[in-house]
Amino acid sequence: MEKLRNNKVLKIIKKILNIVVFVFVLLFLLVVCLQRFSNNKISFFNYRLFSVASGSMAPKYEIGDILISKQVEPEDVKVGDTISYLGEKGTFKDMVITHQVVEIDKDADENLIFHTKGLTNLVEDPLVYERQLYGVVIHKSVVLSFIHKVIGTSYGLFLFVVLPLFYIIGSEIISFLLAKEEEKRNKLN
Repeated sequence: MEKLRNNKVLKIIKKILNIVVFVFVLLFLLVVCLQRFSNNKISFFNYRLFSVASGSMAPKYEIGDILISKQVEPEDVKVGDTISYLGEKGTFKDMVITHQVVEIDKDADENLIFHTKGLTNLVEDPLVYERQLYGVVIHKSVVLSFIHKVIGTSYGLFLFVVLPLFYIIGSEIISFLLAKEEEKRNKLN
């Protein structure tokens, strides 16, 4: 009787863990897909995820780091903040840039203009206008950065995506088959 109770508890714990992993992966994929397919035009509850693509912000942010940016009012941005914005000119055109604000000005219509620069860059970026602002970087996710860097390799993709998916699907199939076998045995007795 005790063994049967322990098996039921273990099955419940296993199902809960599977659900938690599934929900986490689903939410992560939803956020990533939402941003990729909308070209970062849509935020998720005013937050966006960005991966660092260059070394311009080293050592603060390294290539492959995952940054969480919060949408804010342009007036709330201060010198020293790291902002993410959509580039409009030159080599920055249509790219999401994450650089530090070094100066803030206003144009003739009192709209804010941000002067930004990567920490390792010698030259400032083209001027950044309010309309280009995605948000202020509020957090570097160590866990997501690690996962992104590991999954970026073919071994990591296999180890952390393919195998867990096979495990979840396989364990559900095995649980289903075991439940059917248990039903058959109960009918025979």
